Amino acid sequence: MSFFKNMFSSSDDNGSKESKINWIELTDLGQLNEISTLSSEKAVAIFKHSTRCSISRMALKQFENEFDSSGKVTLYFLDLIANREVSNEIAHRFGITHQSPQLILIKDGKATYHVSHSDIDAEELGKKV
Repeated sequence: MSFFKNMFSSSDDNGSKESKINWIELTDLGQLNEISTLSSEKAVAIFKHSTRCSISRMALKQFENEFDSSGKVTLYFLDLIANREVSNEIAHRFGITHQSPQLILIKDGKATYHVSHSDIDAEELGKKV
């Protein structure tokens, strides 16, 4: 869990804040089949994050702070720098252009909503679920 602790903390807060989201780390191409299957029963969202980008870090923190974990959506987290092959397959499989940061909502095996950068909004995701 230290990866996520470091991801969601900054030098300002001395690591005192951890993510309140129970992210599922997306690291393997096989998980995309799992996501497609799961999305037939429950909405799935993928947050694509670049660990080298301050805009991506800000979007991630804002999303995490605003997200209401009502249980309506299963959340996957993709470190696209470490898992570029998975990121490329997401774009191909779901027919969307790669962006970073990017939030993608999957329902019934299809991308039904996707936004990037400052358009990433936890409240809006809740409305789409």
